[in-house]
Amino acid sequence: MLQRIFPERLDNHYHGHSLALWLFYPITFMNVVIDLVAIFKSDGGAQSADGIPLDTFVSGGAQAVIYVVALLGLSGLLLGFLSVLALVRYRAMVPLMYVLLVVDYLGHKGIALMKPIVRTGTSSGGYVSVTLFALTLTGLVLSLRGKGYLSGREGAST
Repeated sequence: MLQRIFPERLDNHYHGHSLALWLFYPITFMNVVIDLVAIFKSDGGAQSADGIPLDTFVSGGAQAVIYVVALLGLSGLLLGFLSVLALVRYRAMVPLMYVLLVVDYLGHKGIALMKPIVRTGTSSGGYVSVTLFALTLTGLVLSLRGKGYLSGREGAST
């Protein structure tokens, strides 16, 4: 299993289930769009998508939140860049990218539990996030399966 996540060579030979590869395209696209919104939208999506009541903050506090959201968007965009690279040139790393996306999501949720924030109403971003996570988990499982993996001989050349 680790050989599937950390292949010996990073090349353009993908061995998992083909549906996982096709799922990775919209997942990558949506994550990049979300990150671009965080960087370029005036509120970074903090209030409009995440329900953070920026209008109740003092000006400096709201600006600090928007700044941190934009920084978070930049780090997500770097992960998105790696995902695009995996799709275009290094498909063997698609299972690894799925693992990184799952760890990223779970890390965000873990930090949210440790350091909860006040939100107004139900955030629309939460539904998108959960849907993307479900698709990512499905893609991860499918990327670790498939006829491209040789049973017991994953490292063998064909």
